[in-house]
Amino acid sequence: MGLASSARGSRNRRKIVSHPLLELVMTTSQSIGSHRAPWNKGRLTGQKPPLKLSEIWAIRTRLQLGANTRDLAMFNLAIDSKLRACDLIRLRVQDVSVGSQVGMRATVMQQKTHRPVQFEITGQTRECLQAWIRARGLSCGDFLFPSRLRSSPHLSTRQYARLVHRWVASIGLDTSAYGTHSIRRTKVSLIYRRTRNLRAVQLLLGHTKLESTVRYLGIEVDDALEIAEQTEV
Repeated sequence: MGLASSARGSRNRRKIVSHPLLELVMTTSQSIGSHRAPWNKGRLTGQKPPLKLSEIWAIRTRLQLGANTRDLAMFNLAIDSKLRACDLIRLRVQDVSVGSQVGMRATVMQQKTHRPVQFEITGQTRECLQAWIRARGLSCGDFLFPSRLRSSPHLSTRQYARLVHRWVASIGLDTSAYGTHSIRRTKVSLIYRRTRNLRAVQLLLGHTKLESTVRYLGIEVDDALEIAEQTEV
């Protein structure tokens, strides 16, 4: 009796497995699984490196020679402001201007943290912004970097990312290694290397936790030991 039941169960299992529809599903699933490429294949993962000082000036020179008023203003402001892409593209003229003149400082409410962050606007950036505002004929309530597409009132994060890739490619850098966070990290990385002041960098980036700043800068044990070695007690 037991042997007969076992035989019948075995035949039923063979019938189910050998069903044409199931075989098709199993074959398709195996085919997709075997041909699916890893999401990070051919990509550089991890933090995007900041620009070096020489690379900043190389990009500025390229934009100046190309008389690209908008990109020069955007690049300089992105370096100075240290803002995330989502905050940079939503800036309005009134956010950086005092009356008809671009101010020396600005305060912006961050979209991610809903906390205000202040940033400086250096002399060369103010000149570039002033030239761009005049050339485009922007008023106080206008977006500082309007989109050329009718569907969007301001530049999108994707458009900004493409511009960043274009900037780094213009000086021979690998575009896959750099992104919008490279621009955000550039000035604070230089500040940290010169001062080792994490608290100052935290305030400039608008981070709520110091741990976030440490991770963002990519500070390693060697950096910490170097600081300790330079401190005598």
